[in-house]
Parts: sequence; structure tokens; C-alpha cells
Amino acid sequence: MTYQSKFASKDIDGLFDVILRLKTREECYRFFEDLCTVKEVQDMAQRLRVAMMLDQKISYQVISAETHASTATISRVNKALIYGADGYKLIMQKLNAEVHHP
Repeated sequence: MTYQSKFASKDIDGLFDVILRLKTREECYRFFEDLCTVKEVQDMAQRLRVAMMLDQKISYQVISAETHASTATISRVNKALIYGADGYKLIMQKLNAEVHHP
């Protein structure tokens, strides 16, 4: 079964096709520094870290203290983990597979 996004468009497909072509961390830094504000990249990184901590059943208080994320952000990420498109779960599964089968 193929996932169908609620916000799919040709422009977004093009963006994701470009992102899939990035091969190194340096290429990612270069592209995302041009594409996004520093704050936008920091916010995405923070949300990913929050998702990983929530997946480990770490409390909101500890997550907030360690990541400086607001409880609203933590709640939004938690909602995505429970009701979202499983994007966080997908990447965490991939990361866990790499840890167990490098």
C-alpha cells in the first residue's frame, strides 16, 4: 500500500526528490542553510529529538529541560507520534535497525 499525503503537490514532490539526492552531512548543511532559516532547521532538529525521547517514554518535564522545547511542542510531537502519518516511527525504526545491524 502506498501512502498518500494530505498535502502532496508537484512542488513538494520536487523538494523531496531534491532532498533524496543529498548524500553527505555537508550537502545537507549547504542546502538547508539556503532553503530554511537557522531557526527552522533548529526547530526540526528539536522536534526529532523530542520524538526520540517520547519514544523512550521520557517525561515531558525531562524532555523540556533537556531540549528547551515547550510543552506545547512536546504535545504536538506526541500527537504526531500517536495520530500522525508514522513518519517519526519510520525514521526511528530505520535508526534502530542501523544500530542493531551496522
